[in-house]
Amino acid sequence: MDRVARVVKVMSLVNSTSTFTEQHLVTNGCSELLGQVFGPTVGAHARSAFGVAQIPMGACVEIELIAELKAD
Repeated sequence: MDRVARVVKVMSLVNSTSTFTEQHLVTNGCSELLGQVFGPTVGAHARSAFGVAQIPMGACVEIELIAELKAD
């Protein structure tokens, strides 16, 4: 965790019905946690949130994160 220079991007897939349009609100939890763990400078990131019909293994949300690491 100490090697993370910055969180670049978060992508969220939210298991949703066709009428649910608030995937971005579900993704807020991830963004808030990253801000608390890494602080406002390192944890700030771009993000996208998508609704999908199904996620493997019955998961409700899947998060993909791209982070820049510090050189050794």
